[in-house]
Amino acid sequence: MPEVVKAKLVEKEYLKPDIVRFKVEAKEMVRNSKPGNFIEIRVSETTVPFLRRPISIYNLNKNEGTLEFIFQIKGEGTRLLSKKEEGDLIDIIGPLGMGTFKINNYEKIAIVGGGIGVFPLYELAKEAKEAERKVNIYLGFRSKDFVVLENKFKEVSDKLVITTDDGSYGKKGFAINKLEEDLENNKIDCIYACGPLPMLRAVKKLTIEKNIPCQISLEERMGCGIGVCLGCAVKTARSTNENPEYWHVCKGGPVFQAKDVDI
Repeated sequence: MPEVVKAKLVEKEYLKPDIVRFKVEAKEMVRNSKPGNFIEIRVSETTVPFLRRPISIYNLNKNEGTLEFIFQIKGEGTRLLSKKEEGDLIDIIGPLGMGTFKINNYEKIAIVGGGIGVFPLYELAKEAKEAERKVNIYLGFRSKDFVVLENKFKEVSDKLVITTDDGSYGKKGFAINKLEEDLENNKIDCIYACGPLPMLRAVKKLTIEKNIPCQISLEERMGCGIGVCLGCAVKTARSTNENPEYWHVCKGGPVFQAKDVDI
């Protein structure tokens, strides 16, 4: 069950000038969290901004009882959050989301991430590696200036491929293209993805063509985080004009079977 905690900020790091990593103490929340869960954060002590900010969980340390999340400073809410300093208390609700990543009995998995969508994939990769699965990871960024967490993902993968749109670092092109090349010669039991919607659409199309199970984490505007505000509805794959059907990303997801959602 989600809980509201005042979590102490114990570590703060700028990965890039506009990308910040926070580590907070939240023992009970950490105990109940799974790869793919997210949290909702109150960024101000006032009513402005009114809504909490949804942020994916990046890393869990169950021995320490600490939770890490990474966010990009994009608006007033994340700007205010970035002003927090070590020792401050942060008002957090979590873990949220009933749809989480599941490794199941898959022995060889591929993980595909794009941009800031790579953050919620680390805990999944770490858990899979600890379970002695074969883990191939493909991460795509706009350019060298946007590449983050390379060494962290290298530690939890058997193969790591970094791509950049402009070829300024790693391999030139898109992460999904490098995955597709590897699929010609390697068997993959399941593919996991998070990133921009065009990337997720391409991943879904590829996995349907190759008949490979695929779990995707959707990034939608989630005002409440518990399915009340209806701001994060996504069409199901079986939805029709006559019988529209929607799921709430915050409650039913954020992780779904790719074949089950209309993206």
